[in-house]
Amino acid sequence: MSEPLDLFGLAGIETPNSVLLSLAAKEKKRRKERQLTQLALAKATGVSYGSIKRFERTGEISVLSLLALASVLGALSDFDSVFSHKVYLSIEDVIRDQRKP
Repeated sequence: MSEPLDLFGLAGIETPNSVLLSLAAKEKKRRKERQLTQLALAKATGVSYGSIKRFERTGEISVLSLLALASVLGALSDFDSVFSHKVYLSIEDVIRDQRKP
């Protein structure tokens, strides 16, 4: 069964699916750099072998499993920056924020 084509991801526009696929590719590269098989990583993390196979193929994984993989592969602190940057919805928000003491 093939995955749906992510046209936005192909155009260089980030989508949830393109980000997941990018994470999966980076995880696979790190796993191979550490000379770990999918089975060895599964044993080290407690994440099922099937979940790791699916993640590397489709990008689908639970957040808890992703964090377990990141922990064993030395990348857990990379998640510290998720949701850490303030997002402004308007110029008024920027101005209002600059006026705060």
